[in-house]
Amino acid sequence: MKFDFDKKVDRYNTASLKWDNVKKYYPNAKEDPFIMWVADMDFECAPCIMDALHKRVDHGVFGYSAEGDHEYSQVIHDWMQRRHNWDVDQDAIFFSPGILAALGYIIHLLTEPGEGIIIQQPVYYPFSYLPKGNERKLVDNSLICKDGKYEMDYEDLEEKLQDDNNKMLILCNPHNPVGRAWTKDELSKLVALCKKYNKIIISDEIHFDLTRTGVTHTVLETVDPSYKNNIITCTAPSKSFNLAGLQNSNIIINDPKIQEDWRFFTRYVAHLDGPNTFGAIANLAAYEEGEEWLDEARKYIDGNIALMEGYIAENLPKLKLVECEATYLTWVDFSGYGLADEEVDRILIEEAGVLLDNGLAFGEPGQGYQRFNVSCPRSTVEGSLQAIKTAFAKYE
Repeated sequence: MKFDFDKKVDRYNTASLKWDNVKKYYPNAKEDPFIMWVADMDFECAPCIMDALHKRVDHGVFGYSAEGDHEYSQVIHDWMQRRHNWDVDQDAIFFSPGILAALGYIIHLLTEPGEGIIIQQPVYYPFSYLPKGNERKLVDNSLICKDGKYEMDYEDLEEKLQDDNNKMLILCNPHNPVGRAWTKDELSKLVALCKKYNKIIISDEIHFDLTRTGVTHTVLETVDPSYKNNIITCTAPSKSFNLAGLQNSNIIINDPKIQEDWRFFTRYVAHLDGPNTFGAIANLAAYEEGEEWLDEARKYIDGNIALMEGYIAENLPKLKLVECEATYLTWVDFSGYGLADEEVDRILIEEAGVLLDNGLAFGEPGQGYQRFNVSCPRSTVEGSLQAIKTAFAKYE
């Protein structure tokens, strides 16, 4: 490969959420643990992005940034068209410092306190606390795990869409943590049901660039363009290019009335005043020059997942690795050991020294599971699996 993804980068003392908060969240962790929880990459950033940031730093002035730059929206449009066959209206692209911030704004704008918001657990945990924090009712349309693969429960979904109090569905596409890249047919069924009951869909597509080789991501609004005004799509370069700390997301809003409400709210209520200078520069560089780096990163992550599949099959037969079609997160079932989640956590943290996300963080359907972040050097993946094998040997 042209880029060195095997390189280990020391991330301690860089204000890293994942690395510098280990003692806070894992006080009993074994010394020198394998850190595989928070969903950011441990790879060095693409050189084209670092070059662009260096050039901007050398300019030496960092004043207010302006929204609505034509070059910026054109580059985003071209990326979506080239990578996802998605013809985004440039006037529909809105800035947010993060997708979660946008979710909070949208929930506030389009629903009222006490109204229901449907999510599909096990799912990224802010999907649970953001509706609750906004005094909305959380409604779970749990996914079904059938023969080791997750599916949507359309019958249950329709039942919940029929309730007039339920106003919105938040979709995770691709899905974090179960790794599904929903097919066009699956998404078409979902949109048809939401259209039948006239419900807003928020589609979080932050992992859209990170499918496995041979797997295609389907942008939700493309399955039925006639319904796109009722769909808000949340995208960002942050997962694809490891730019989360630069706080730059691109929210696609097609409906003119929602656009107007968004502009008013972000200006006069939240006072969201333009993009982060470095986030915008990094986004431009990534989408203009970063494809080669991204494609190699995807292949490297494919290799890490293949390593996990082989190692678990050969050495850890009580574990079940859910097929990962997208993201750099793997979802592993530890229930074969017959241990309580708390005991599995204790063994992983204190004996194996492998720091993961407990599945219960993603909702009750996550019981028995652990989420691994494999966007790290292969030696970390291999070492963590060997440590798990040693720590759980007495339970085999």
